[in-house]
Amino acid sequence: MSLDPATVRRIARLARIGIDESDLPALQRELNGILGWIEQLNEVDIDGVEPMVGTGHAALRMREDVVTDGGARDAVLSNAPDAAGPYYTVPKVVE
Repeated sequence: MSLDPATVRRIARLARIGIDESDLPALQRELNGILGWIEQLNEVDIDGVEPMVGTGHAALRMREDVVTDGGARDAVLSNAPDAAGPYYTVPKVVE
């Protein structure tokens, strides 16, 4: 599959990428290269290969649902540029 310049312009517009007409041939070559890699992947023989575990097959690890305060207040506040007691200090923004 090969993309023509009109399709490349449309892809760029849909992706909200502003391109100059001088950049269009380079982008066209790049996108055609990506599509070439995808075509190579379609040629791979996957008969007899089991699919990898996806989100539909994996079981979620469950944990006990317990409400805590996090227990890391001092560690969190150590990252604050300014703190007053157990609170972040921020500049006043509303008069």
